[in-house]
Amino acid sequence: MSRRHRAEKREIVPDPKFGDLVVSKFMNSLMKDGKKSAAERIVYGAFDMVQDRVKQDPVGVFHQALENIRPSVEVRSRRVGGATYQIPVEVRADRQQALAIRWLIDSSRKRGENTMVERLSGELLDAMNGRGQAVKKREDTHRMAEANRAFSHYRW
Repeated sequence: MSRRHRAEKREIVPDPKFGDLVVSKFMNSLMKDGKKSAAERIVYGAFDMVQDRVKQDPVGVFHQALENIRPSVEVRSRRVGGATYQIPVEVRADRQQALAIRWLIDSSRKRGENTMVERLSGELLDAMNGRGQAVKKREDTHRMAEANRAFSHYRW
């Protein structure tokens, strides 16, 4: 970690089909080994499947799913007098989005369907409806923060 100044944020280009920055960030996170076209094929295929299943705007479904996954509090470790405490802290908006995207991708990859397109579309629909692995991860994070609320006076 640099002590001099915060790293500057890179500019990202909106995705070509929907013109949405968050979808573009999601694609970049999903991408492996620089294969952007494969990531685009997966995301757009999943969006098409979502469109067929629920007859709604897939980008709207995507944003609703991310909103249901975003954590508002998390725990951070802090050493105080030889003991390590889990201290609940508020999550910044950009980190909320990054965590939601990361959790959605991880839970999609762990699903049992055959192709990544099917996995991602299934996880998007589950997250939109408030269930699924990614939403469970958010609830576990909130539960841990609630359990450690007694240590919130150690916040820095």
